[in-house]
Amino acid sequence: MDHFSGYIFDLDGTIYLGAEAIDGAVETIHYLQGLDKKLLFLTNKTIDSRENYLKKLAKLGIEVELKHILNPALVTIHYLQKHHPGAQVYVIGEDILKNELLDNGISFASTPEETDVVVVSWDREFHYRHLDFAYQAIKHGADVIATHPDRTCPMPGGDIPDCGGMIGAIEGTAGIRITTVMGKPSVLTALTALDILGVKAEACLMSGDRLETDIRMGNEAGMSTALVLTGVSGRDDLIGSSVTPTYILNSVHDIYLAGHALEQADEAKS
Repeated sequence: MDHFSGYIFDLDGTIYLGAEAIDGAVETIHYLQGLDKKLLFLTNKTIDSRENYLKKLAKLGIEVELKHILNPALVTIHYLQKHHPGAQVYVIGEDILKNELLDNGISFASTPEETDVVVVSWDREFHYRHLDFAYQAIKHGADVIATHPDRTCPMPGGDIPDCGGMIGAIEGTAGIRITTVMGKPSVLTALTALDILGVKAEACLMSGDRLETDIRMGNEAGMSTALVLTGVSGRDDLIGSSVTPTYILNSVHDIYLAGHALEQADEAKS
């Protein structure tokens, strides 16, 4: 516990499932806050705002500030402002993402011909017109980026299709690979997260439920990683995987249990 000054937590499948906190998750966060650890909550979800995540965590009993929540929308905004200033953008995504982009000065294209960048995100109303607009824009030379690569999103009743479906449709139609991805496991997200926390990678533990996003990102950024078995990836997924976590936890509650056990051991020695 003394080794890590920063803790990054995925949300869906790690801290909660749907509207319910995972057993022991709230206790663990309170414990780390009591130790003055630096915390950041990281989601690949783009169908809700950071403000709503703040409210959801508060409702579960976790009080943090907006700066402690990072999502692909924020990383995407920073990327567009830095690499495509003044670009005309076409967004496949829901209104909450579009509004965040508009509020931060991103301009939207009206036609494929004037589109400079296609932003692909999770859209539960995805349809043929979206696909055709993006395809025509790509034919006219538009760059393509994606907010996150997740194929599915964990829900209490079982996982549902996520942004990977939209990415697959465009890649299959346009015959391209979308290689610029904002969310986990992108190094863009990892560097942004570490910058917000103000810690070095080796002093940070990344905890999440997906090998291919949470754990891969943490490993590639030089962090220690903890796979929790409360979401998407299970022990069977580790077999033959090129992504190996530093730790395997039944849930994030194991962090509290380990810390509490160390405290008791220290008290016994004294």
